[in-house]
Amino acid sequence: MLEKNTKLNFLVFTAGLLALILAVVPTIAAQNKKGKTQNLESFFTDASKEFGVPVEILKTIAYAETRFDGHQGKPSQDNGYGLMHLADNNENQSLNRAAAILGVPADVLKTDDHQNIRGAAAVLRELAKEELTGKSDFAETGAWYPVVARYSHATEETMAKFYADEIYRLLQSGYSATALSGEQITVVAVEVEPQRGRYEGVPSLEETLNGATASTDYGPALWNPAYSGNYLTSNRPTSSAISYVIIHTTQGSYAGTISWFKNSSSNVSAHYVIRSSDGQITQMVREKDIAYHVRSYNTSSIGIEHEGYVDNPAWYTDAMYRASAALTRNICQKYGLALSRTNIKGHSEMPGNDHTDPGPNWNWTYYMQLVTQSSGGSWETIVDNADSGFSASGNWGVSTYSSQKYGADYRYANPQAISDAAWFSANLPSAGNYEVYVRYPANSGYSNSTPHVVVTTSGNVSVNVNQQINGGTWVSLGTYSMTAGNHSVVGVSRWTNATGYVIADAVKIVRR
Repeated sequence: MLEKNTKLNFLVFTAGLLALILAVVPTIAAQNKKGKTQNLESFFTDASKEFGVPVEILKTIAYAETRFDGHQGKPSQDNGYGLMHLADNNENQSLNRAAAILGVPADVLKTDDHQNIRGAAAVLRELAKEELTGKSDFAETGAWYPVVARYSHATEETMAKFYADEIYRLLQSGYSATALSGEQITVVAVEVEPQRGRYEGVPSLEETLNGATASTDYGPALWNPAYSGNYLTSNRPTSSAISYVIIHTTQGSYAGTISWFKNSSSNVSAHYVIRSSDGQITQMVREKDIAYHVRSYNTSSIGIEHEGYVDNPAWYTDAMYRASAALTRNICQKYGLALSRTNIKGHSEMPGNDHTDPGPNWNWTYYMQLVTQSSGGSWETIVDNADSGFSASGNWGVSTYSSQKYGADYRYANPQAISDAAWFSANLPSAGNYEVYVRYPANSGYSNSTPHVVVTTSGNVSVNVNQQINGGTWVSLGTYSMTAGNHSVVGVSRWTNATGYVIADAVKIVRR
């Protein structure tokens, strides 16, 4: 520190210099005026107020791209940095654009969470000036759809629309994630109608499933081809040329990876890409063709990319494992490969490669158990609220309000301290362990603590579910020991102190 007899003019100069630095980079230390470290919630709120971008948009882009993990400044597969995936590649210069707007060095934007969020908000605001001309209310979340599409910097309008659809799908379902700091970030389901503007007439990715554009190799997959220069057209014989299925992690988001494989400058691809949240599969290279994914083993392998980052196990969901295992089993059976680790390898296990994916968080034991199941897969059943296995009193209303519903409708009731549960029954083929999933539409007006009663061999177990988030997806309640036969499995209870409707829509039971 400076001594007391330091010259006054030096003190004045130093103070001025310090003030200038703080003005240019106000939160590099990520601290507030009291010296207390700020949290991500405040960073998102501050950036939203500073640039007029809806805070839910900022949070959802961060969730979709990185699950609120900046990865210590390390780049994604397509050179995106930080929570908001500010990119530095041929098509996407959002990193440098943000640096120019804020007057903050690009290296700071890569590593400082607050500045990274500010940078994304600044870029979104600049895009809004171009896309939302004539709009009277920039705070309307639905109006930002074309801005979000532009933020993707996708080279095709279909992919830009796909990116925006992913963001708005998450907004409509709600979500929750834990940042590396341990901070829980939650966005409840938002009833928002996307105003697609000039993207209204652009076909969605799902709409490409018509006729010849559907995947001819694997029925459940969407077909969206990679750029023709990112793979080699071939005609590999099914009986001998293919020896391996290679498991990858994208080091990026689902939408971003698909867009990157379609980018003419990437020079990389894989045959399939799988989404974390629900196991959706997109095929990008035909199995007969050679994708550029594992160097010298490209000619003898089929590559499967899994959305996420190797250092964050939250990306490796059960839905992803199960979808991937079914695909891998299909490939191995088609080409006469053993359902073993001899033929099913991680990227890091292949000689001559410097990658670490799928990394230590990939559960090979569980994955191979799924792969080696019989071709019919494990036993499972779904019971909808309209099925004979469902029962509820007249106090449970019927609604078709939410598009996230399973089937034609769902049931709802007011919370009340009475025994009036809605019950789902199923005929279990044998005694054993079963994983129980529930599905429901999410809404901010629904209960954030809905009790679900699971009937097990050791008694009833109660699990509270936040029905303001994760709508339209299968949410696991856990795995339990259950008896064989036709009996009640899950009850949705009204007995809760939380406010908002409790919802009963559908359950799925899977033997483990």
